[in-house]
Amino acid sequence: MLLLLKAALMGVVEGLTEFLPISSTGHLILTGALINFAAPPFSKEKADAFDIAIQTGAIFAVILVYWQKIRSTVVTLPNSRDSQKLALNIFIAFLPAVILGLLFGKAIKAHLFTPQVVATTFILGAFVILWAERRQTTARITSVEAMTPWDALKVGLVQCTAMIPGTSRSGATIIGGMLCGLERKVATEFSFFLAIPTLIGAGVYSLYKVRDMLTWDVVPVFLVGLVLAFISAWLCVRWLLRFISNNDFIPFAWYRIAFGLIVLATWWWGWVDWHQS
Repeated sequence: MLLLLKAALMGVVEGLTEFLPISSTGHLILTGALINFAAPPFSKEKADAFDIAIQTGAIFAVILVYWQKIRSTVVTLPNSRDSQKLALNIFIAFLPAVILGLLFGKAIKAHLFTPQVVATTFILGAFVILWAERRQTTARITSVEAMTPWDALKVGLVQCTAMIPGTSRSGATIIGGMLCGLERKVATEFSFFLAIPTLIGAGVYSLYKVRDMLTWDVVPVFLVGLVLAFISAWLCVRWLLRFISNNDFIPFAWYRIAFGLIVLATWWWGWVDWHQS
């Protein structure tokens, strides 16, 4: 029962942070360390797989929120130029993360998952958000259908910076999209669409790698995490879409600075092992 409660808490943390520009990975590591999530009868390997698997629950929340748009795109794909363009742009933006992830994923986990890197990327990312929000430019792209393949590629390349721990995939794609000329809402929506293949692909691949450890006794733990990640992500996505209608991302920048300082403090006093993947 205690393990299920811990899984529920981790699922809520994942759902609330996955689509905000504040790095879900950093929050999961901190939460997991504070509640000792990887302690027996669980293990570090299973906890790592759990952290990635529950992203699938979060992404189903996006699918639910945008179900009409996704369904319309799939149904009209053979005949609609706009649907074909959106699908192509998502594929183009998805490719860089696949290629660079396969080439450098292990090296990044082995060498960059340090408290200094995590804290630095949190704080540097905050300053990028502040700079992007204070630029006095007019967005040239006001709908996802108006994006070109070149726009999609630039967003996809920016997404790759999220492989550095503490960066935030959502933060990289949303702010990167805005810097590339996308309107704030368009950048947010395209970030959501791009998350579908990215997070599902990462989840399936990670579970496949640890398939021998996924015994039936851990299925309830994973299911609880998935369900709570789905519910909390659904609430968070709906809130975020309303929030960006009248607000910018500057509050998240100040939060990132505060969280970066928390990372340094928990490392300095030895409360959290930030070298885990």
